[in-house]
Amino acid sequence: MKRPAAAEEERAPYAEPGDRSLDRYVGHTIRELRQRDRLTIADLAAQVGISRGMLSKIETGQATASLDSLGRIARALGVSMGQLFRTFDMPTGSAQLVKAGEGMEVVRRGTRRGHTYHLLAYGKGPRKVFEPFLVTMDDAAEVFPSFEHPGTEFIHVLEGRIEYRHGRSTWELGPGDSLTFRGDVPHGPERLIELPIRLLSVIIYGEEA
Repeated sequence: MKRPAAAEEERAPYAEPGDRSLDRYVGHTIRELRQRDRLTIADLAAQVGISRGMLSKIETGQATASLDSLGRIARALGVSMGQLFRTFDMPTGSAQLVKAGEGMEVVRRGTRRGHTYHLLAYGKGPRKVFEPFLVTMDDAAEVFPSFEHPGTEFIHVLEGRIEYRHGRSTWELGPGDSLTFRGDVPHGPERLIELPIRLLSVIIYGEEA
């Protein structure tokens, strides 16, 4: 029967999650998994076949476990050996959330009523990398201009049907259809076939942006 970890173990020094020393990181991960399973150091050491003292030193980053020992520890804890290293040196990254309906409304040249752009991400830094828009069109009387801009544009229709032009060509697009094209060639809606129309437009800029 598995027993709760001994109270004295809580006083032992161990690596914090942000510690970037590999030995201390692996030791902290082993300790977390062991306590998750409510095993004492003695329980796990017996299953792995190493001394309590050695396991304690591994958990506190004072000793480096061999690959063989790590493999046996992982098996005893019911995880793969890779999981012992799962987030070591993982970039913290950054993410930007725009909740439904909270995208900033943008006015583009030549657009008036019945044609709105909501920006879904806000670029940070000296140069725009991309711009994602949610575009809504609900006025069949609107006359649309031609757009030209640097980079590549990708559009994906979510709702409605539209005839879209790019240069001398036109395409009829419906829900689920996508179109990718050069932004420096004149393009834009040619005809609104079925309203309302909602589409995603993502512009990816080149070095000139």
